[in-house]
Amino acid sequence: MKDQLNSDLFDPRNEMDSDYSRGSAGSGGDFGFAFNDSNFSDRLLRIEIMGGPSDCLPDGEGCTSIADWARHRKRRREDMKKENVLDLSLCPEEQVLNDGQPDMDDAAGCENQDEEAVAMVEETQSGDEEANSNESSWNMACSTVLRVKTLHISSPILAAKSPFFYKLFSNGMRESEQRHVTLRINASEEAALMELLNFMYSNTLSVTTAPALLDVLMAADKFEVASCMRYCSRLLRNLPMTPESALLYLDLPSSVLIGEVVQPLTDAAKQYLASRYKDMTKFQEEVMALPLAGIEAILSSDDLQIASEDAVYDFVLKWARTQYPKLEDRREVLGSRLARFIRFPYMTCRKLKKVLTCNDFDHEVSSKLVLEALFFKAEAPHRQRSLAAEESATLNRRFIERAYKYRPVKVVEFELPRQQCVVYLDLKREECANLFPSGRVYSQAFHLGGQGFFLSAHCNMDQQSSFHCFGLFLGMQEKGSVSFAVDYEFAARSKPTEEFVSKYKGNYTFTGGKAVGYRNLFAIPWTSFMAEDSLYFINGILHLRAELTIRH
Repeated sequence: MKDQLNSDLFDPRNEMDSDYSRGSAGSGGDFGFAFNDSNFSDRLLRIEIMGGPSDCLPDGEGCTSIADWARHRKRRREDMKKENVLDLSLCPEEQVLNDGQPDMDDAAGCENQDEEAVAMVEETQSGDEEANSNESSWNMACSTVLRVKTLHISSPILAAKSPFFYKLFSNGMRESEQRHVTLRINASEEAALMELLNFMYSNTLSVTTAPALLDVLMAADKFEVASCMRYCSRLLRNLPMTPESALLYLDLPSSVLIGEVVQPLTDAAKQYLASRYKDMTKFQEEVMALPLAGIEAILSSDDLQIASEDAVYDFVLKWARTQYPKLEDRREVLGSRLARFIRFPYMTCRKLKKVLTCNDFDHEVSSKLVLEALFFKAEAPHRQRSLAAEESATLNRRFIERAYKYRPVKVVEFELPRQQCVVYLDLKREECANLFPSGRVYSQAFHLGGQGFFLSAHCNMDQQSSFHCFGLFLGMQEKGSVSFAVDYEFAARSKPTEEFVSKYKGNYTFTGGKAVGYRNLFAIPWTSFMAEDSLYFINGILHLRAELTIRH
């Protein structure tokens, strides 16, 4: 029964969004009238506000932006680390606070003051500060009591909102029956804690700015008030998102509670970054400076507007080499964090060969990734679709095709009796629709006889410029004086047989950078090509084939 009670009280999933729409942050009523009122309280909460040089102001104090908040918090953490190094010799090796709380962390020690909640129950009704000598020596060694606040509190209200206070008031020890309870916090946490305590009564907050809400969110995480964390998360999601705020939300502490309750906020941050930087070429310097969490958010997107997965791989290597100049660090972050965001099955075989010899990846890791990619490429199309569907329900989306600028192709190569390759290019109906009135889409490069080629599909005017139509062209990549004679044939699957039907044959002697093709491949206007009863879209896919043979 007790376990069931705890589950009902503290399970974040019990806090429904509909509560917020009614102006309430939780399932409880509004007890704001009872906050710090002795008539409705059964205990006194004594808040010792500890101070050092870096703990005089809350992180949000004086901060007008998310960037200010992040800089202030980072600077304060660095100052605390320096102070801790200097003060370790002054702190006893082992201190036991006489708080009688077996389920809580008794004392965080000097190095953890900003992370762990410290609570004690006074041994006497008088609240005499000299009642606990260990307490006093700990305070003197590590920090100074700047001031003390005393509040009248209702233990049922606080216990109903927080597992921290529930344990504090129900541990079954003699101390849990005492009327005075002491909390020890940093000066930087004072304003946020007061907001948090008021929220636990009223289900509302008076602060509305991002820095102040982040302070309250951190306090709510520390004292395990899931309903307040959710409330802060909702308010922060409703504020305008910026790259700085999105990265800061992704850098929040990763405890289990914050991971679950604040998941909508971190999801929104990832979606914002993925949308802002989906065309990475427009923000090259900005993206190269992003931290790891930002890069992961961008690379997880299916809508990344990039030439090909080869380009994704090249970018990841460039970023990792810039951010992690030491080889062992780079191998670690690539193998454990970034490799799963590179969709190796959609890389070209030429690039996969380079992956095997790349020193930035551990050889065992790269071998496994390349082997998995090759097995996927060898699967039948229906099996590939099945694997992609299975992946779509997970965080790992390595079998999901992105919206590449250069569309993936499948290539079958022959060496005998003549050098020849057959190239398959599939285009979705919506991709074709987006070409109107003058767009074009390119395939990834493929090779024949050591030369690079590509296909390009166009929406263009017919030769008499009388109507729009679908065109298909074959181009050679390498520029220069190289001359290359090729026989080529274009074909497309067509209803009702759904077999490939030849549409155009020709031959051409390529020089670098040149392209050849047919402006109206299907000899029909664009409107007929895109019509619902079009012969060329099979289950929404246009299937194209190009056959290239070297002429001797």
